[in-house]
Amino acid sequence: MPDSSAIEIYDLHKTYKGAEEPALNGVSLQVPVGEIFGLLGPNGAGKTTTINILCGILPPSSGKVNIAGLSLNADLEKIKRIIGVVPQDIALYPTLTARENLSFIASMYGLKGKERRDRINESLSIFGLQRFADRTIQTYSGGMKRRINLVAGIMHRPKILFLDEPTVGIDVQSRSVILEFLKTLNKEGTTIIYTSHYMEEAEQLCSLIAIIDLGKIVIQGRPEELIKKYPGAGNLETMFLQLTGRKLRDY
Repeated sequence: MPDSSAIEIYDLHKTYKGAEEPALNGVSLQVPVGEIFGLLGPNGAGKTTTINILCGILPPSSGKVNIAGLSLNADLEKIKRIIGVVPQDIALYPTLTARENLSFIASMYGLKGKERRDRINESLSIFGLQRFADRTIQTYSGGMKRRINLVAGIMHRPKILFLDEPTVGIDVQSRSVILEFLKTLNKEGTTIIYTSHYMEEAEQLCSLIAIIDLGKIVIQGRPEELIKKYPGAGNLETMFLQLTGRKLRDY
């Protein structure tokens, strides 16, 4: 596998038990090191399934995945040490404080003593949460929960960061802080894999995108180049609707 590839996916399939149709039906992708890669698609398209497989949360039915030169099948424990995961759901203990949550997560990655305390304080400060550090998560607003959820995923400074809808349902200020931080993190060398329903946000943030629908990759490339290929599109959202249709995807 080339050193320039953060992730390579070959012919990935996933069919859930009892399902009539596959959730993933032959997905193949390559994500170069240093990109902010947007995996975009309608509800039920296969975004979260793909992310969960790449993170080792869910086994694929078939296919091959390499992450940072490591085989997902053979080297999962090594992979877990170099990736960060920020799930769509808030993955924190609601009755513990933000500081207690972060301390527990940092300890799982082997951070100790002053290094752990400094990293927690630095992260809380970046996201404007230092004065709320000793409040329980259950008292936080939606935007505060999203910010601390992101902090939890980067405590160990991962090489590759997976984000599943990191700004869904939050205030404009929290979204702005999160997006600016992600740009900075990427400039410092972290490859980011990101899913979202917000096309304007994805167009602003992502250097590469792939659109997935019905478990298959429809198109992939650099947003500005893809938009030019579709006359009259003008922006990513219009192009997205041209490719995936306007039919509602409730499921």
